[in-house]
Amino acid sequence: MQEIDAVFSIVVLLMSVIIHEVSHGYAALALGDPTAKLDGRLTLNPLKHLDSIGSIFLPLLLFLSGSKFLIGWAKPVMINPYNFKNPRRDEALVALAGPVSNIVLALFFGILIRLGQTLSLPPSAVYILSMVVLVNLVLAFFNLVPIPPLDGSKILFAILPVRFGALRATLEKFGFVFVIIFAFFLWQFFAPIVFKTYSCVVGIIC
Repeated sequence: MQEIDAVFSIVVLLMSVIIHEVSHGYAALALGDPTAKLDGRLTLNPLKHLDSIGSIFLPLLLFLSGSKFLIGWAKPVMINPYNFKNPRRDEALVALAGPVSNIVLALFFGILIRLGQTLSLPPSAVYILSMVVLVNLVLAFFNLVPIPPLDGSKILFAILPVRFGALRATLEKFGFVFVIIFAFFLWQFFAPIVFKTYSCVVGIIC
């Protein structure tokens, strides 16, 4: 049963990160950058988005290590800031689009759970919907952490003065290492916030 739950969690995770990346692409397109469209990334076809590390290696590693959370990412959608009218602002908006898409998904399925309580949905359906809510909240919070190359770092450096650009470039060279350290050693401190938000969304307690 645990193995089935893990497989289902990974499937939900993959579809959620794909929607996350597609949202980046559509936001970029709306702001004047067609790079994602030209790359064929404005699609829900998983084969266009899978990343060997973020979509396969890290989720499996977290599962095998007994982690309570499965975190991962799809292949990042490429953007060209030079196509934006306001590169710093628009890059931040494109970065924000990903976590916002996960929050919207979490709220949508949270509403279905609340309606399900009235319509007496079977426990198995409620469990599936709950998994979708939790996974998308984890993705949203995780990606908003200001560690390169996560979305939160792009938003942060869009706010900071231009002189911090060199610091950003340096941090991004070791981004994968920072993300792994955060996922294994620091994420536990964010978990209570995620579960509190989850409880509010599904209507358990707020």
